[in-house]
Amino acid sequence: MYGIAGRLANYFIDSKLTPILVLVALAMGAFSLITTPKEEEPQIVVPMIDIMLSYPGASPEEVERRVVTPLEKKLWELKDIEYIYSVSSEGMAVVTARFYVGTDPVKALVDLNTKMMSAMDLAPPGVVLPPLIKPKSIDDVPILTLTLWGKNYDWYELRRFASTLENEIKKVQNVADVFVVGGRPRQIKIVLDPDRLSAYGISPLYIAQVLKSANAELLSGSLKQADKEIVVKTGDFLRTKQDFENVVLTVFNGRPVYLKDVARVEDGPADIKDYVFIGFGPQAEKKGIKGVSQGELYPAVTIAVSKRKGTNAVDVAEEVLRLVEHVKKEYLPKDLSITITRNYGETAKEKANELNTKLFVATFSIVLLIAVTLGFREAIVVGIAVPVTLAIALFLSQMFGFTLNRVTLFALIFSIGILVDDAIVVVENVHRWFELKLAKTPREAIVRATDEVGNPTILATFTVIAALMPMAFVSGMMGPYMRPIPINASVAMFFSLLVAFIVTPWASYKLLSHQFDKGGHKEEINIKETLFWKLYSKLMVPLLVSKPKRYAFYAFTVGLMVLSVGMLMTKVVVVKMLPYDNKSELQVVIDMHEGTPAERT
Repeated sequence: MYGIAGRLANYFIDSKLTPILVLVALAMGAFSLITTPKEEEPQIVVPMIDIMLSYPGASPEEVERRVVTPLEKKLWELKDIEYIYSVSSEGMAVVTARFYVGTDPVKALVDLNTKMMSAMDLAPPGVVLPPLIKPKSIDDVPILTLTLWGKNYDWYELRRFASTLENEIKKVQNVADVFVVGGRPRQIKIVLDPDRLSAYGISPLYIAQVLKSANAELLSGSLKQADKEIVVKTGDFLRTKQDFENVVLTVFNGRPVYLKDVARVEDGPADIKDYVFIGFGPQAEKKGIKGVSQGELYPAVTIAVSKRKGTNAVDVAEEVLRLVEHVKKEYLPKDLSITITRNYGETAKEKANELNTKLFVATFSIVLLIAVTLGFREAIVVGIAVPVTLAIALFLSQMFGFTLNRVTLFALIFSIGILVDDAIVVVENVHRWFELKLAKTPREAIVRATDEVGNPTILATFTVIAALMPMAFVSGMMGPYMRPIPINASVAMFFSLLVAFIVTPWASYKLLSHQFDKGGHKEEINIKETLFWKLYSKLMVPLLVSKPKRYAFYAFTVGLMVLSVGMLMTKVVVVKMLPYDNKSELQVVIDMHEGTPAERT
């Protein structure tokens, strides 16, 4: 009577279903490898919501005291909020609520919006209601930044070019958000003449109301004729300097008073808020950047692009760059330079390719080692089991919602040595049964050999899974970040067990059966004459015979353990969740004193 391993091996060893299962598993793995989104880091659900309030005329201190502090107290009534950040400025406040990792973003938004609506009556007079509520996520972090610069262009011109490019990039599929940093945007500035305003009896507040009314397109009605309906619209949006100048404010002494009669309208650049410069080092020429001076800073404008959740960072970045190349060639000046200052799509692709290479090298090394120790055909049997197991693991990883990133691939590399254990144990025992000819037929030998090592293999596999799975329940931000390691490794190990009991016996039957007739009871080797026995006995016999030496060995082992733990506690060995990453970018954050002007910073 066979156990679980023997029953599986007995059923699938000569079944026509087995090769089909192998091909289906490999096809699923190839499909997942192609379609799974590639990212540099795992996706972490950390719901964050921005609340933007306008309080015209209020100082930052007043905004904080009358708006921000009461709002923060109200938000703390929500149980899922972990942190609250706020920024108070002249007439403006931005409050960011960060929820616990794993909180449903939709539920968080609904709860916060409900809380805000219920507290609307508590807002002080003058606050513009309703506030702007905008959810944020990890995917809002730009995966691609493009820096526009040119020796012949100032910040105003660069901003206009960036706006043109921004509108085109927004059309790319799977682009979530595009925003421009730096430059001087276009601004219509109205400089009022106090004397003329007094002469006509017009107040600045009245002008603001008139401009707001004039900057609109209204549906005034419709004309019906036969089977046609003509929609009549009045008014238009103000776009040019002349549109603003010709806005009628009032009638004085029988003639209209235009805005240009009481104010000077200027169409030009706005005051700069964010200073962006670009400089180049000695490696610039290798990147094709010529004609620049080292150490010199050039005015620049940066366009940042973020992707939608669950999409492939590599594909989105490549699609945007193709569009940028086309727009630059067709619509932008030839002497305008566009430098890629961040491309997480490229780094994600590089890391995925690097880890895939390491995965292949690790698998090949194991197969080569088996070929040297057991034989070439035995190595092929194990070589079949490894890609089948990895293919199933990749497919299930995609089903769990994981992306292809350095953590998920690290999990597979981490488990590659354990994945082949089950197949190696089965193949080695089959090899032993063939050598000793312990069965009458190859089929019987393979099934009985698999059944013989089945229970210990199952126990060993589930022991390792039990040791890994607690990592999946780590809380905080590192929980979902590290979760692909225990999940992927455990899934891979479980299916490596099934592959060892299903695919390995089938492959052994197909590739190793001819060796059965060559086997037989060989001359017994005196194990005491082997080199391994001699070395092992010299080490172990003194420990077994002498009690002082045995206790000294125990003390030495305990001392090593204490020393190892002490190195961690004294930080002689630095503890990190992940090793240092080879980044190609460096960020320097300088926090100046409050009130320091942007120009000095």
